Amino acid sequence: MAEKNPNSLQNQSYSINNKHIAKPSSEFYAVFSQQEIINLIEALKIRREIPLKYSYKGAGANIWDNFYRKLIVPNWYRSNVEINLLKDNFEYLNGKTENCYKVNIIDVGAGNSYPVKEYIRKLDKLGKINRYTALDISEELLNLSKRNFTKWFPFIKYTNSYIDIENNPIPEYLLHQDSINIFLHLGVTIGNLLHRVKALKNFKQSMGKNDLLVLTNEIGNNSEWDGIARGGCYYHAEQIYQRINKNIGIQHQDCELIRKYDEKTDSVVANLKFTSDYTIDFSDTGINQKVVICKDEEITIWRHHKHQLPELIQELEQAGLQLIHHSTNKYQSHIMAICKIKCN
Repeated sequence: MAEKNPNSLQNQSYSINNKHIAKPSSEFYAVFSQQEIINLIEALKIRREIPLKYSYKGAGANIWDNFYRKLIVPNWYRSNVEINLLKDNFEYLNGKTENCYKVNIIDVGAGNSYPVKEYIRKLDKLGKINRYTALDISEELLNLSKRNFTKWFPFIKYTNSYIDIENNPIPEYLLHQDSINIFLHLGVTIGNLLHRVKALKNFKQSMGKNDLLVLTNEIGNNSEWDGIARGGCYYHAEQIYQRINKNIGIQHQDCELIRKYDEKTDSVVANLKFTSDYTIDFSDTGINQKVVICKDEEITIWRHHKHQLPELIQELEQAGLQLIHHSTNKYQSHIMAICKIKCN
């Protein structure tokens, strides 16, 4: 991410003498809670970022749903990574839970629930699933999940709830102590988080000794990115950029979207770069705060970090988790890691 201009380190509550004042739209205020707006303002001030997780709220849910539904249509050069990795690891996961009559699937970052459809179908045929719980930061995506899942599996118990796994463990009332919980964190979501170990610690705090955590991510060396935007870095980042401009009130001619490797976070990022000084005025919330951004400063709006296996094992161990099994897809581009609480 670009270094902060020294002027931006001063008190952010003042307004600068320029005509570029952006005021978020009514849609923006309708989508976010007051606490989320406070968190977003803090992220803008301290680290010049609009956290990617907030892009899935409101109309952003449809943007993600449309993007992901394109990915689940197989063609000659591509098939869905999560669906295939769950298929490849089904026997291992089932073997780990064979002594348990039924399992509970807790899908964290469930989105539209498409990635787990075939996995749940297999469990259902074996009579092995007790309940499916969808958790997400986006109420709109939870509504999509409920609509899809209850149509596919009308006789399987379904619950859903809001959660921000980067900041909170899963509430106890959503956990099931009498059987094994399998926590899913798919869609390479772990690679989009800034605080990955913190999120993993929240998973660990939520898990029992027999529970499993299953996550997916891209694997590779981030610094070797070839500069070509693909997948989410191309389509999803572009849609987020357009929506941020619209909802925060930034004129297109006053900014540009750039994608690059960020050495500080060892990630590929998409940044909104300002070509003029700007003041973003959040006073309509009653919070009465302004964020001043100077010409040539950048705001990160999308990020992704690939793991290398030793690094992934290290982050899991820092969180008190142990990698017990992993596999990659046929292109060696993605990994599925299966973890449990680390034994003392």
